[in-house]
Amino acid sequence: MALDIKLLDIIACPVCKGKLHYQAHAGSQELICRFDRLAYPMEEGIPVLLENRARHLALEELKP
Repeated sequence: MALDIKLLDIIACPVCKGKLHYQAHAGSQELICRFDRLAYPMEEGIPVLLENRARHLALEELKP
């Protein structure tokens, strides 16, 4: 299930309240917070915006 892009205008990073960016790769989908370097997973098209479920990103993983 694809993410409704309009949803990105409404939701924010639960840590810093900043903008999230959608990224899909290799069959998985994530919402990325570039400021905190966190990737929030999506399960069945639903964002899981819990800090303890987020994956920490290496600097190399952040796309400009």
